[in-house]
Amino acid sequence: MTTIRHSRSTGPGSPDVWGVYDAPSGSIQYVCADPETKQAALIDIVQDFDPSEARTGHRTADSVLELARNEGLEIVRILDTHPHADHLMASDYLRGKTGAPNAIGEKVRDIAKLWEDLYGLPGAFDPDADFDELFADGDTFKIGNLDVRVWLSPGHTLGSITYVVGDAAFVHDTLMQPDVGTSRADFPGGSADDLWNTIQRLLGLPDDTRLFVGHDYCGGGRDDPEWEATVGQHKAENKHLAGKSKDEFIALREERDAT
Repeated sequence: MTTIRHSRSTGPGSPDVWGVYDAPSGSIQYVCADPETKQAALIDIVQDFDPSEARTGHRTADSVLELARNEGLEIVRILDTHPHADHLMASDYLRGKTGAPNAIGEKVRDIAKLWEDLYGLPGAFDPDADFDELFADGDTFKIGNLDVRVWLSPGHTLGSITYVVGDAAFVHDTLMQPDVGTSRADFPGGSADDLWNTIQRLLGLPDDTRLFVGHDYCGGGRDDPEWEATVGQHKAENKHLAGKSKDEFIALREERDAT
């Protein structure tokens, strides 16, 4: 059964957020909507892949579109925070289904170059052709009446970005839930030092900011996935951050990534 939770708007400038859990990849996909205009963005939606048949599909993406329809939402943006190593993105499919432009961070060009060299596949991933917009740090746009800020958030990858929307921030694979800690930084272009700096910027947001993470694997003995915690909760409870110095964090992150 698909797990869906609604995090309600807290007032003017605050989005309604639906999280949709994809169990095969442990990913959380998001619908971020302006409660006034009912305009919405889809964030980090998964394209299905069946390894036993080497076949892709769009059942999950279609279920997210159905959720949006049932809530009376108009999809105006298709957003990704970074290229995903553990699942395919449904960005192009959703662009075709909705007519909404798709976007990702501009430093994905550098990730594409890394992949080209690693896999010997020149031109296999062309961000300028695959996306309508490539965001830079500090770019802004709107979802209905909601103001959205783009933050470059390197560490997990060199091109990851965060979308800050009022009292919500979509922080991708930078943070996990507080009982799990933080995300790995050992992919090509990743950096534990950059990850620390990114996290400190995120934790500079107001304590009541809702942080929505990209993955949950039911750590800490939990049976059910979770994906939302406040900045204040992460400051006080995140097992990789609370009471840790930068050097302690980097040593811990590098030890985790080596195992």
